[in-house]
Amino acid sequence: MPELTRRRLLAVGGALGLMAAGGLTAAAGLSRRPAATGAELRSAVPLPPPFRVPLPLPAVLEPVATTGGVDRYEITQREVTAEILPGVRTRLWTYGGTFPGPTIESRRGRPVTVSHRNELPVPTVVHLHGGRTPAASDGYPTDLVLPEGWSGGHGEHGGHGQGHAMHDPRAVTTDLTRDYTFPLDQRPTLLWYHDHRMDFTAPAIWRGLAGLHIVRDDAEEALGLPAGPRELPLMIADRAFAADGSLDYPSLDPTLRGRPGVREPYLAGVLGDVVLVNGAPWPVHEVDAARYRLRLLNASNARHYELAFVDEGDGRTVEFLQIGADQGLLAAPVKHFALPVAPAERYDVVVDFSRFPVGTLVKLVNRLGSGRTREVMAFRVARKAADDSRVPAVLSTDLPTWRRSEAVRTRDFSFRAGRMGEDGGHGWLIGGLPFDPARSDVTVRLGDVEIWRLVADVHHPVHLHLTGFRILSRGGEAPFAHDGGLKDTVSLRPGESAEIITRWEGYRGRYLFHCHNAEHEDMGMMANLQVT
Repeated sequence: MPELTRRRLLAVGGALGLMAAGGLTAAAGLSRRPAATGAELRSAVPLPPPFRVPLPLPAVLEPVATTGGVDRYEITQREVTAEILPGVRTRLWTYGGTFPGPTIESRRGRPVTVSHRNELPVPTVVHLHGGRTPAASDGYPTDLVLPEGWSGGHGEHGGHGQGHAMHDPRAVTTDLTRDYTFPLDQRPTLLWYHDHRMDFTAPAIWRGLAGLHIVRDDAEEALGLPAGPRELPLMIADRAFAADGSLDYPSLDPTLRGRPGVREPYLAGVLGDVVLVNGAPWPVHEVDAARYRLRLLNASNARHYELAFVDEGDGRTVEFLQIGADQGLLAAPVKHFALPVAPAERYDVVVDFSRFPVGTLVKLVNRLGSGRTREVMAFRVARKAADDSRVPAVLSTDLPTWRRSEAVRTRDFSFRAGRMGEDGGHGWLIGGLPFDPARSDVTVRLGDVEIWRLVADVHHPVHLHLTGFRILSRGGEAPFAHDGGLKDTVSLRPGESAEIITRWEGYRGRYLFHCHNAEHEDMGMMANLQVT
C-alpha cells in the first residue's frame, strides 16, 4: 500500500502497540482504570474561578432568503480573536465569527441550504452530525472547500487539496464556497455541525469549528415542554490554553497543512483542563424556580462526562428527567441521578428548579473529572415564577420498532488499535483496517434492516452517518437506562461489545461510520459505507 504508507507515518507509541497485540485482554485491564481515553494538556495561563462568567447563548441565524419552501443561510468560516478566558485573547477558527457558531433552527421536512465560504488558511468540510442528508451534502472527508490560493499539493493527488493524502477518485472539491442542502425529513432533535476534513477533524473542531442545528415540529411543541428562555442548548467542550492565550493542541504540524497527527502522549485522545459551556469557562446561569429543558451536547474531542446536578448547599444529588437522545424524544421520560455522555452524544433533559429555595446554587458536575474538570457549570435560582410547562407521560409515538426477526443480516466490527500499514506504524482501526477513501468497506441496501455487533478495546463512541439506530444490548445484557430512544452515536466502554439495529433509509450514496474520539478518527478509525 504505497499510498497508505506515504499518507501517514504515524509513530504511535508502545501503549498502542500493547493494545494491538493484547487485544481485549489488555482492554480488560484498561477498563479497571479511570474512565478516560487520552492524555490531558495543562493550561499555561491562570484559570478563572468557576461560576463567575455568565452563560452565553449562541445567536440564532436568520435566513438570507426564503424561496420555494427552502430557507437559505450563509456562513463564513474565518479566524477571529475573542475573549474566552476573562482578560485573555484567543485566536479561534469560527463559523460566522463566534464559538460556538450560530445556531440554525429549522422545521421538520422544510429544506435548508447553507452556503459556506472558507476564508481559513486550510481546506474545510462541513458535516451535519445526525442529519438525514443526501451524500453530496453529508460532508465526506475529501469533499473539500478549498481556500483562495490553496496550493497544498492537490495536483499530485487528484485534486482534493491535501498533499499527504491518498488519492480519492470520487472527491468533489469546490473553490472558496459550497452549498450544503439538508432536507431535514427527520424527527425533531438537536443536531450539530462541525468540520470533517480527512486527517484534521480533531484540531479543526478544537480551534472552534462547531455549531448547533435544532429541528422542530408542531407535535413536539404541542407537548408543553419548557420552551423559550427555559430551553437552553449547552455545548460542553474541554480545551487548554498556551501561555500566549492561544488554544493549545499537540499537532505534529500546527499549520494543519501537511503532516497529520498529534504528539505521542496524546495518540489516544486529547483532553483539556478547562471545561467550556457554549464557549465560556465554567459559566453560571440565572434561572427561575421552574422547569428547564437542557439540550446537552458533548462536543469534546475525547473527554467523557458523567453529568449530575448537585445542590451546593447540602451536597445532595438532584433527580432529573431524560426526555430525549441523539435523534429526538424518547417514548416516555426516564429518571436519572447521573448521565454518562460520550463525545458527540446529545441528551435532552428536564430539571425542575422549583424544588430549590431562591438563591440556591445548583452545580452541574462531571463525576469522571478530577480537580477543575469535575466542575462544568452552575445554575443560580434567582426568583420565583409561574410555570405552565409539563413533561407528559407519553413523549413520542413515532419511534421505530425494528425487531431482530426483520434483520436481513448481522455484521461484526472491531474498534481497536493496530498496525496502519506495511511500515508497521500504529493507529486506530475498524475491522483491522485504517480508513482509505478509495476502498469500499460495507455495502448496504436501501430499506434493509441490519444488526451490527460492535466491540472495543478502549473507549470508542461509534457514530453512523445517515441513519439512527436502537441499542439492543451491551455485553449480551440489556441496554442501560439512558440507552433508550433513537441514537446515532453509541458509547463503547473499554472491552465492551454492543448490538445496534437500524433500517437504512433516506438516500443512496457514499457515507461513513467512525469513532467520534476525534483523534482516533484522524488516525484511521473510519470506514466507508455504500448505500445502494
